[in-house]
Amino acid sequence: MSAACGCEHESGAEVEEVERPWWRDPGLLLPIFSGVAFGAGLVLEWSGLETPALVLFWIGLLLGAYTFVPGAIRNLVTKRKLGISLLMTISAVGAVILGFVEEAAALAFLYSIAEALEDKAMDRARGGLRALLKLVPETVTVLRDGAMVEVAAKNLVVGELMLVRPGERIATDGTVRSGRSNLDTSAITGESIPVEVAPGDAVSAGAINTAGVLEVETTAAGTDNSLTTIVELVEQAQAEKGDRARIADRIARPLVPGVMVLAALVGVIGSLLGDPETWITRALVVLVAASPCALAISVPLTVVAAIGAASRFGVVIKSGAAFERLGGIRHLAVDKTGTLTRNRPEVTGVVPADGFDRERVLALAAAVEQHSTHPLAAAIAAAAADQGAPAALDVSEEAGHGIGGTVEDQRVMVGSPRWIDAGPLKAEVERLESEGQTCVLVTVDDVLAGAIGVRDELRPEVPEVVQSLRAHGVEVSMLTGDNARTARALARIAGIDDVRAELRPEDKARMVAELSAGTPTAMIGDGINDAPALAGATVGIAMGATGSDAAIESADVAFTGHDLRLIPQALQHARRGGRIINQNIVLSLAIITVLLPLAITGVLGLAAVVLVHEIAEVVVILNGLRAARTGRHASEPLERNAHAPGQLGAARSRG
Repeated sequence: MSAACGCEHESGAEVEEVERPWWRDPGLLLPIFSGVAFGAGLVLEWSGLETPALVLFWIGLLLGAYTFVPGAIRNLVTKRKLGISLLMTISAVGAVILGFVEEAAALAFLYSIAEALEDKAMDRARGGLRALLKLVPETVTVLRDGAMVEVAAKNLVVGELMLVRPGERIATDGTVRSGRSNLDTSAITGESIPVEVAPGDAVSAGAINTAGVLEVETTAAGTDNSLTTIVELVEQAQAEKGDRARIADRIARPLVPGVMVLAALVGVIGSLLGDPETWITRALVVLVAASPCALAISVPLTVVAAIGAASRFGVVIKSGAAFERLGGIRHLAVDKTGTLTRNRPEVTGVVPADGFDRERVLALAAAVEQHSTHPLAAAIAAAAADQGAPAALDVSEEAGHGIGGTVEDQRVMVGSPRWIDAGPLKAEVERLESEGQTCVLVTVDDVLAGAIGVRDELRPEVPEVVQSLRAHGVEVSMLTGDNARTARALARIAGIDDVRAELRPEDKARMVAELSAGTPTAMIGDGINDAPALAGATVGIAMGATGSDAAIESADVAFTGHDLRLIPQALQHARRGGRIINQNIVLSLAIITVLLPLAITGVLGLAAVVLVHEIAEVVVILNGLRAARTGRHASEPLERNAHAPGQLGAARSRG
């Protein structure tokens, strides 16, 4: 648990502590022991044993207060930061001064256990981000004066010539100087189809060379490349987002100094006009009356209940602040590959040339492609699995071009349109590519047999989700590193109008930041290249089941499944939780507003003030527990006018 009782999360040892079982977690055990001591004290008090009861109340008070008082004081002294924990500290001190140790113990226990439960519910794993750098090999082979030399990747400088063999990762950014191959960039960009590279093409650190030998001239140092840039962007965005306070602390900022000034004025002015002892006592009662006990307890309790309920339908929300922001989302930016699409290429079209039929073209192509590990080859082989493919002999693969073999005494070649002339099928190939399909051509004894289109298909629920979001005030944009033609073709099917393609990770991060500055924006993605955008969005959402560690670490929310209908369901759930939080805030502030004048005038003493607070706490706790309900189905529409948590009816955007 953080020093400020969950209000300021600090990484490092704290994360390891949160991940411990509850019986080994001091942040949770202290509030529990505080509650045990307080409960035992009540039993002894009811039994007439006043002194032992008082001792137990003090023990409960000190244990509970230890979880938030040191952090509140430290934040006040070192950061000049006023939070809800400071006001709770002042209230507890005021109750003790007036001799109400039992009430102070109750306050310390309730506040500490509510915050401890919230911290426990908001377990965050931070190992994935730095794991990005493991994509860079420790050593790399470079060519120096015609000789091959193995050096540490971190020592690479601009202008060196790397030798990248099949199966090896590229150590830093560079430009291909010789050789042709296919690069698996799925770990970096999320794209399922390898990229063909030839001399003059740029390549990125972390990509895997799948076929031919490449000579790559480095354009970035080993410690300053696209992967290290992603890490820096994510850490910067997380630090900026981490500075934003929770709603309880935003309310406490003006409330703490206001209450302290009011109590001082009551004590000073009253002492000048009347009995000093009476007015100093009333000033202390004012401090307790202004204590937002109900607010301090109900907000984390509601968040814990709502986060627990969300996890039951496959949505993991990592923090209370993320939950509060989630309900306010009015714009959704989505990655294409692996998010909108299945990340599983499939054959979507076969165009035979004259003299061939569809089944024959597919069978011949599958015969040779089943000997390749290329994702396009796997898709073609899978498409012909039902009809069976003939055997192929003498199979050979040429990196960056295609594959060939002998099938039934005929030489069959399958390759890219850049390698095989499309001839009379050129118009059909262009049509397939305009629809977002990747094409391969098939020849039999050097005669064109047909064209096969392969595409990573949209998830079937995407059009429904996009339509539902747009109908209820949430605009959708596609951000992708894929080419513009493919992106626009899939966007038309999905019903997305705003398409931004051929983006680098820093481009995505910049665009999401621009969107978030004007409208609360969520970003959903699953690739390493999405990590900076996820971290910089108002709310980052990771496809947790298949997403990279970096994406999951950078996000505020993770889906454990693949169904995008979780998006409207999660927004609906967060908006409902937001309304409950707003109700509790209004009730808590109304109680303070009513109690203050009654405390100042002496109509209510401390006992009556504490009683009112305790009744209010019961009411808001029961109301907060309603957030645990998850009765709405994912396909039900969002509520257009629902308010985000902490907004009190007004949309809040990130500045």
